[in-house]
Amino acid sequence: MPRVAAAWLYPVLFATGVSAGFVDSIAGGGGLITIPILMSLGLAPQDALGTNKLQATFGSGSAAWHYGQAGLFQWRACRVGILFTGLGSLAGALVVTRLSPDFLRHVIPWLLVLIALYFLWRPEIGGQDRPARLSDNRFHVLCGLGLGFYDGFFGPGTGSFWAMAYLLGLGFNLTRATAYTKVMNFTSNLGALAVFLWLGHVEFAAGLVMGVGQFAGARLGSRAVLKRGAGFIRPFFITVVLLITGKLLCQNFFQSHAH
Repeated sequence: MPRVAAAWLYPVLFATGVSAGFVDSIAGGGGLITIPILMSLGLAPQDALGTNKLQATFGSGSAAWHYGQAGLFQWRACRVGILFTGLGSLAGALVVTRLSPDFLRHVIPWLLVLIALYFLWRPEIGGQDRPARLSDNRFHVLCGLGLGFYDGFFGPGTGSFWAMAYLLGLGFNLTRATAYTKVMNFTSNLGALAVFLWLGHVEFAAGLVMGVGQFAGARLGSRAVLKRGAGFIRPFFITVVLLITGKLLCQNFFQSHAH
């Protein structure tokens, strides 16, 4: 596996981690910033995904801790979600080391488009708590397995999917949904990271440098959420979703034409 040796790269990796951590702590999508950078260093796809999980764990852990300190979620309410998200991410990471994620690359952009359109058409969504449509346990089993698997397998947009799920499934407001999303992101990052570490798909130097940046960026982003609330999250969320969608669609378009 290639090693990141050039010293000048480390400030770049740190700055990448800061920006990704800030974005991830608010709306998700940091992987669309970090994975291309890691791929550009010459890492194989599985090594890039594994290194990305290492650095992302710092950011999601920092954001989750910060939201927990602010009382935006209760750990006891997350137990079922943590268990099944962890199981799903383990399975997803095991599968991605053996299969190509091309199918998801083509499907996910269109799902993200639907999320962005839903937010634009329903501007009141996420402004306040609403009645839940599912029980907590059923919600966390279904979404934990599904979204945990997706995050371990591919990843981009996971935070957006979790936030939307909490809004529609449990009726959370957008600030509360963002906090719970980070707990589940942290869980799936850890689960997938365990698999990538076991199989030797992690470049530690790059991952740790980016992780320090992620930690700092996530603190800045979570503080912004706590200070400004849903009014700040909504436009940021929609913008990030559309940017992720555009990037994925462009990648798919150019890849399909390249072949």
